[in-house]
Amino acid sequence: MKKKIAYISIAVVICLLIGFLSSFATQSSVSTWYTTLNKPSFNPPDWIFAPVWTILYIMMGVAAGLLWAKGFYHIWVKTALYYFGFQLLFNAFWSIVFFGFQQPFWALVVIVILLILILATIRWFKIVSKPAAFLLIPYFLWVCFATVLNFNIWKLN
Repeated sequence: MKKKIAYISIAVVICLLIGFLSSFATQSSVSTWYTTLNKPSFNPPDWIFAPVWTILYIMMGVAAGLLWAKGFYHIWVKTALYYFGFQLLFNAFWSIVFFGFQQPFWALVVIVILLILILATIRWFKIVSKPAAFLLIPYFLWVCFATVLNFNIWKLN
């Protein structure tokens, strides 16, 4: 049990750290460039993004920790965690492309790839641990919403 808690804790810290680091790209233009963009009417208020992402990163970390606790030596666990790592990097890359480079079109390309990676990750997680896979569903749904937002921002600008 202590080992499982340790794996979950480490995975949560890694996810939060990736989120924190990618927030530097976001913060660099959220109060300047982003405010000048035309946004769809269903765009949420800016303050909602940080708490939502914090909760999602925690859930993602718990999911990854649950898998990691099953043993990284197992090929399915290893494969699932590799997919998880790739999608986590694409998640951070989206912030860099959208906010850092201020490129909504290319960010849309990145986020579509991210959605595919999240689906593949959920599929692999489900093989190893259904509860872990279910913890990723809110993340997938939020990124679906973010994809629609990204598309509309690109279209409107």
